[in-house]
Amino acid sequence: MAEPRALTTDEWEFWDAWTRAQRRIADELDRGLQENCGISKAEFSVLMTLWRSPDRELRVGALAESLGWEKSRVAHMLTRMENRGFVRRTESGATGRRTGVGLTAAGRRTAENAALHHGDNIRRHFLDGLTSAQATALRAWSEQVTEREA
Repeated sequence: MAEPRALTTDEWEFWDAWTRAQRRIADELDRGLQENCGISKAEFSVLMTLWRSPDRELRVGALAESLGWEKSRVAHMLTRMENRGFVRRTESGATGRRTGVGLTAAGRRTAENAALHHGDNIRRHFLDGLTSAQATALRAWSEQVTEREA
């Protein structure tokens, strides 16, 4: 294993600026979801995952895997979202266990509204501040990091 290399002062300042920018954007986007749509980031993640799935429905295990969450976290979130009328659990198999989840009409409306508002907030707080060259470079770098970490 290679010897660790210390960051320079400029590198630390760059890193601090990057983490502050990420935090600010994330905070603004989270605030926008709450103010514009009355939902949390976690609820948005569930709604969007279901909205993009075939028939707007998934098995709970597939939802958990897609989100990268523990099944217990998904179960708690689905209970909250079911109580709010956004999702319905479905039975499957001979046991009649509730192993599926789908969007309700209210969930679909909320997902569509949230996608519109969240997209507008992403544009306003992130995309509009980038030049075309910056956006291209950030996308290429992001894809490189994602591929490297996979």
